[in-house]
Amino acid sequence: MRLADEGRDLLHRTAARHVGDDAGDDLVPGLVALVAAGDDVHVEALGALAVGGAPMARDTMFRISSTTKPMTAAVTMTLVDDGLVDLDEPVDRLLPELAGRRVLCHPDGPLDDTVPARRPITARDLLTFTFGFGLAGEMFTAAAPWPVVEAADRLRLATFGPPDPATPPAADEWIARLGSLPLITQPGERWLYNTGASVLGVLVQRAARAPFAEVLRARLFDPLGMHDTAFWAPGPGRLRRLATAYRPEPAGLVAWDEPAGSAWGRPPEFCDGAGGLLSTADDLLAFARMFLDGGAPVLSASSVRAMTTGQLTAGQRSRGGLLPGDFDDQSWSFGQAVHDSGAFGWDGGLGSSWLVDPARELTVIVLTQRMFGDSGLPDVHAEIRRAARAALA
Repeated sequence: MRLADEGRDLLHRTAARHVGDDAGDDLVPGLVALVAAGDDVHVEALGALAVGGAPMARDTMFRISSTTKPMTAAVTMTLVDDGLVDLDEPVDRLLPELAGRRVLCHPDGPLDDTVPARRPITARDLLTFTFGFGLAGEMFTAAAPWPVVEAADRLRLATFGPPDPATPPAADEWIARLGSLPLITQPGERWLYNTGASVLGVLVQRAARAPFAEVLRARLFDPLGMHDTAFWAPGPGRLRRLATAYRPEPAGLVAWDEPAGSAWGRPPEFCDGAGGLLSTADDLLAFARMFLDGGAPVLSASSVRAMTTGQLTAGQRSRGGLLPGDFDDQSWSFGQAVHDSGAFGWDGGLGSSWLVDPARELTVIVLTQRMFGDSGLPDVHAEIRRAARAALA
């Protein structure tokens, strides 16, 4: 596969159409878009790191938020490959805080109205986001906050909102606080977003007997040459490469996190496997190529198959995701979505998307500094994906 010359022009025009400072038009101050067809790579770095700021560059660092999740799943699977984690063993040995679970009788009910869990939680449950705790779409439309959501916020778990490196306590305390709450649903019953990946970070840390950030570095990032992917940007050099993150408001874009004083400018107490990483387009390409190369040099072929094959049962898919129709044409594997077409990947609500289409040997990465809205993938990401498919020769 390769990209046609007219396809490169289409990619440039498509990306450029979405760059600007007018929040009302759903524009982004800047972006880096990378499209790879086999070894043929095209990159667009357009706009600015911040409104009125320095030009965007290919090596700009972005807060990739939930695009962290596939990486957390991948490093977990390296431990499965090495026999340090068993997918179907109860997690009680490594996470005793999650043993003997109680489950809410009603997800939006009082915390003391519970029944015993019908079975223990497994690593497979965490990887598929079916362990019984996390975001449900109904939380956003509820007339009043669910008691379990309010309790999680009081405990500073930072699991029901955007990534928040400054808030959660260290891993042992974080998992102890989570363990003080009942589950929202029975283990294995329903897909619930986000928290499973946070718990996996603690599981990995304990199974590998090393801090989660170090395990990611040794088992994933260094072997793949992902030298700009981390939970923080040390020193002024890397912070200068960090784009400002913006939240869209009716009156315009509002800076949500800036390099000066950034929450990503220092090591967090809790390295959140659900959404805490910074990364670059080329690092994300290296991660994609690992899958296209059958897992080498970090994953077994069987782990790659597991991560790129839908793992949800028909019953789990029928109970839905975050938005209506989420599982109409896709499933969830380990830490990422798998489309019925065979393409896989996941997006980050602070402005990133990462998609790999093995049938076309195509990788599409779009990194922006504008938070997503509440209606799914923003146009800039969707249109660049369509242009990438059209650009193939």
